[in-house]
Amino acid sequence: MNKRNLYLTNLPVERAQERFHAALGDALCPRSEWVHAEYACGRIAAEPVYARVCSPLYNAAAMDGIAVRTEVTHGADVQHPVTLRRGADYQEVDTGDPIRLPFDAVIMAEDVVKKGDDCVEIRAAAAPWQHIRPIGEDIVATEMLVHSRQIIRPIDIGVLLSGGIVRLLVLTKPRVAVLPTGTEIIEPDSMPGEDSILESNSRMLSAMVEQDGGIAVRFPITPDDRALLRARIAQAVREHEVVLVNAGTSAGREDYTVQVLRELGAVVVHGVASKPGKPAILAVVEGKPVIGLPGYPVAAYLTYQNFVQPLLRALTGRPVDTHTSVTAVLSRRVVSSLKYREYVRVKLGVVDDRLIAAPLARGAGAAMSLVRADGFCVIPQNSEGVEAGENVSVALYRTMHEIRRTLVSIGSHDLILDVLADELLAREGIRLSSTHVGSMAGLLSLRRGEAHLAPIHLLDSETGQYNIPDIRRVLPDVPMALIRGVGRVQGLIVARGNPLGLHTVSDLTHCRFINRQRGAGTRVLLDHLLRENGIAPAQLDGYTHEATTHMAVAAAVQDGSAQAGMGIESAARALGLDFVPLAIEEYDFAVPEKYMELPYIAVLIEMLRAAAFRDKLMQLGGYTTGRCGEVIHLEQ
Repeated sequence: MNKRNLYLTNLPVERAQERFHAALGDALCPRSEWVHAEYACGRIAAEPVYARVCSPLYNAAAMDGIAVRTEVTHGADVQHPVTLRRGADYQEVDTGDPIRLPFDAVIMAEDVVKKGDDCVEIRAAAAPWQHIRPIGEDIVATEMLVHSRQIIRPIDIGVLLSGGIVRLLVLTKPRVAVLPTGTEIIEPDSMPGEDSILESNSRMLSAMVEQDGGIAVRFPITPDDRALLRARIAQAVREHEVVLVNAGTSAGREDYTVQVLRELGAVVVHGVASKPGKPAILAVVEGKPVIGLPGYPVAAYLTYQNFVQPLLRALTGRPVDTHTSVTAVLSRRVVSSLKYREYVRVKLGVVDDRLIAAPLARGAGAAMSLVRADGFCVIPQNSEGVEAGENVSVALYRTMHEIRRTLVSIGSHDLILDVLADELLAREGIRLSSTHVGSMAGLLSLRRGEAHLAPIHLLDSETGQYNIPDIRRVLPDVPMALIRGVGRVQGLIVARGNPLGLHTVSDLTHCRFINRQRGAGTRVLLDHLLRENGIAPAQLDGYTHEATTHMAVAAAVQDGSAQAGMGIESAARALGLDFVPLAIEEYDFAVPEKYMELPYIAVLIEMLRAAAFRDKLMQLGGYTTGRCGEVIHLEQ
């Protein structure tokens, strides 16, 4: 029976880095190689490079025209032109031609009047050395062209060749082996089965290696076979300078990576105080670094940033790539463990001259949180978290120029937000930053000044009216407007063919259900329908099983973890599921009046009214568009 692994340490990230680098010693010293200057772009100079020759190599004409002896041009002006004779007084030259004594100036062709085959007339005197590039004007032999550790740019290649340098010594790109492991993972172009996971981490890691100046060599997927894993790691160590082993680093019975590395070399660290990224392995085999990265995508990404990237910086000589940090206001409370340093991905936007940071999904497997993130903040070890409204330091993934051109949306989720985001970015260069927390939480974000708009669909049970009653209830003292969005068909998302024959809310008492989160408009509608039909929430198996988006509900039904869920028709259609309509609701945008004058809001309204947007909604299905872009100014 296979034993579970135990973590040897729970070291803070900095101490783990120090211990690893100390164990590697001279292995962190970069090596060098000679390359042709023509192919040196992006490489890093290993030593200073000095010019072998001057540029220009000689005194050269800087213009097309005639080379002259300046003494014979004295006194020439419009009233007193001077005639020059070919050979004795001048010779014709083109740009770049050598200028040799006795000639010591060039007159441009357009300032010369032809007077015959061997004579010209000039109407202005020439100054000594005018329009002549003197020898060494650009580059002087022995001048330093490139300093050590300089990244070679295209312009540097031109200068090197002009200075007579055809070969230079650059730092070697380390070869980095990337080993994906796991019996359950398959190649992305394979047809996945029930227990399969499409392999993506090794491609992500390989791209990061190339971006950081290494040469990535991806190995075939290694199943959970201890002997094969050992052979593959041993081969990778023989043939490469750095080895990355992805997955198999945790405490599972078939997580062999740490055992194999103990047999082949020395495990310096197993387990760091980082979340995600706890089960990282830092080892040395035959004097070379071997890093075991966890299998979850975000954990693998952060482990790479914490341990592989600094290693490659040392081996390639690249400068440390420090993120620009800014201070932002956290829009939602973040709870953290005292045991770990936690990396929280956030979306950013400027609202009322304040930079707002909205936390994204925090799971180690939430790879899309990295794609959507504008930056990350670090919750230090021994901290219980950060309260909403507190300032946090955020390391940026994007530029502040992009962030300032961001329309911040916090509220309910719908597929039309992706359509609008794509249109805004493609047409106007405006980013729509959407955080999906539910309709009520969106209104509360507006009240706290954390968003420009809140997509909402809140049914008032007493009046039967959508959105306006709740806006007035939550924001009674704030002048507000409502931009009409779409009518959405809400109903039951069920498996293809509706095998359980679900047709009404009452039928939900006979199936496994998945709900939306508290405060979501869909949940408000469900609760309203349950009350109308005299059904208690406790009668639904799965009422407390929550998803944060319509697509997450559809995905749960598709994989069978739920048999039904409340959602919109477009989400069901997107995954090829069946749909039972129950109601048409109003999905609108609540906007404080002070933001209605923003150009970004004007563009949004224009897009909502456009025929192209309505055509896309018809393709998605499940929407009505009769009032798209209509604006209602709510009275106080």
